[in-house]
Amino acid sequence: MILRFLPLFLLLCLFACGAPADSQSAAPVTTATETPPPVYQDLSPAEFAQRIGDENTVLLDVRTPAEIAAGKIDGAVEMDLRGSDFAERLRALDPTKTYLVYCAVGGRSAKACTMLNDAGFERVYNLRGGYAAWKEE
Repeated sequence: MILRFLPLFLLLCLFACGAPADSQSAAPVTTATETPPPVYQDLSPAEFAQRIGDENTVLLDVRTPAEIAAGKIDGAVEMDLRGSDFAERLRALDPTKTYLVYCAVGGRSAKACTMLNDAGFERVYNLRGGYAAWKEE
């Protein structure tokens, strides 16, 4: 007689030990983290020019001294991105200011803008096309 009810008893135990349907025991849902877009903005030479001259704005030329010798935008602070002191000089900048950054064609200045953003600078603008585009305008 016990053998007759044993399968039923085992079946009941199996269902009794299972988790309820609305249980939180399911694997947690994970969402993919997206990399936020860069905070800096690319500006055309005309847009870049409109922002120059504000007393709260700093113009940064991140080209090498040899590139700067061929010409630069008036009033630019020279900070060679490839220089050994670049990171130190970046930390010395005022994060409350607005920064207009350019290089020869826009690649290094984009990198410098990202570094500024990573250091907590919020108002950072990159000259699209760099000094080459500036000279063409």
